[in-house]
Amino acid sequence: QVQLVESGGGLVQAGGSLRLSCAASGRFLSMNGMGWYRQAPGKQRELVAAITNGGSTNYADSVRGRFAISRDSAKNTVFLQMNSLKPEDTAVYYCNADVLVDIGLIQRRNYWGQGTQVTVSS
Repeated sequence: QVQLVESGGGLVQAGGSLRLSCAASGRFLSMNGMGWYRQAPGKQRELVAAITNGGSTNYADSVRGRFAISRDSAKNTVFLQMNSLKPEDTAVYYCNADVLVDIGLIQRRNYWGQGTQVTVSS
């Protein structure tokens, strides 16, 4: 029904930058919002940044001022610009989309991308 394709992860040195992309495709009526989550080894998955269909954003305290989330609504694509990366940012980053789908009934559902590895070396 809905597929999320992520790209942009990789290995960078501390202080460097990466830009993650996530494109949503498939059959859905509307996009309510999109976000980025991350999960480091031994830790729970946590929200990094999110953006609503109205353009409102929120960030985890640990990344505020360093990361920026944005959307290309026409392409149903969300980006995460990550600057001043730190080793503690190392994690698998997951894209999430909150959408309305029509499967006989209109329902609100969340979909996840496959995850992309971000590794920051010191």
